[in-house]
Formats: sequence, C-alpha cells, structure tokens
Amino acid sequence: MPVDPIHSMSLPPWRPLLRAARQREGRAPGASWLQLASVAADGTPRVRTLVFRGWSDEGALELLTDARSEKPVELSGQGQVELCWLFRKAREQFRLRGIAQLLSDGDDPEALNAHWQRLTPGGRCVWAWPHPGKPFEAAGPWPEAIADGELPPPHLLLIRIQLQRVEQLDLKAHPHRRRCWDRGDDWIERRLNP
Repeated sequence: MPVDPIHSMSLPPWRPLLRAARQREGRAPGASWLQLASVAADGTPRVRTLVFRGWSDEGALELLTDARSEKPVELSGQGQVELCWLFRKAREQFRLRGIAQLLSDGDDPEALNAHWQRLTPGGRCVWAWPHPGKPFEAAGPWPEAIADGELPPPHLLLIRIQLQRVEQLDLKAHPHRRRCWDRGDDWIERRLNP
C-alpha cells in the first residue's frame, strides 16, 4: 500500500502554533494575508502582500501569483525569501524564511487547478485583468467574476516555499516570548530575547 506523504511525516513543532494563531484570528480581515520580502535583480528589496493558499503535501507553504508581474522574475533570480505574518487579534507574529520555487501548469497542473477551483469567482477575476504594473487601461477588461469551471489562465503560477527557518513572536506574554526553529537543526526550538 502506498504511503500517504502528509500522514507519514510529522509536522514541525511550529505548525500547530501557527494554526492556533490563525484560529484565534478567526475571520478577521487580513487573517490570511502575509508579506513576502524578496530581492530585485538590481539588489533592491521588494515587499508585497499575498494570500496564504495552503500547504503542499510535503509541507511547503503555497501562494499564487501572476506570471506577468515582477515577482516571478525576482524569484527566479533570487529564490531566498522571508514572509512576515502578523495576527493582530492573536497578538502573534511569525517570520518564515525559505526558498521559493515557481510552478506553472506544466510543472504541477493538479495543484494549480486545485488552487484555482478553490478561489471564489470574484477572487479569480484578477487573473483576467490587464497586465499588472503596466499603465492603467481604462477600457480593461475588468471582469468582476470568473465562473466556476473555467480553466486556469496560463499566467497563473504557484509559489511553493520550502521553509528553512521560522520565528514566532508572542506579544501577549511579559516579557514577550520569542522563539525560533531551523530545519537544519531538525526544527528544535530555541528561545530568543524578544
């Protein structure tokens, strides 16, 4: 009988803490938003907000992006990224560092299609808008929804981040509690000064 990868691996110790913070955050606006920091080809920093889409079977963090945007070029040149995920209601912050991999429909069509189908019709519409970052085109197209059953556009990309380091800052305690885990150390927890 084949082994199910999600059940055969144990979760890193920080994953239940992150899940708990997300649950405490509830349906608060922005609860799934995190900031992705990367480096442009000219060496300057870039930060933008993306929506958390889930975990791969291997435990990598997954996000979506548009191949026509600047992110894919930046990530192809320098795949090291850091994410900052602030949970305001839960009063916790997680910093997640890792290596980003870009996947197109040719790399993992099942994963991309699954993410596409989970989007709401309104959430899919941004991939039908004009080229991101170009001068504004008043004529559009600017659809407000893309119906269920439509195929993913060719410029939909999956960003899969293999995490190497995670830090948690719990702002509820006094003093604040800060700890970190490194993949290279088998995710053993270390306490840090806040």
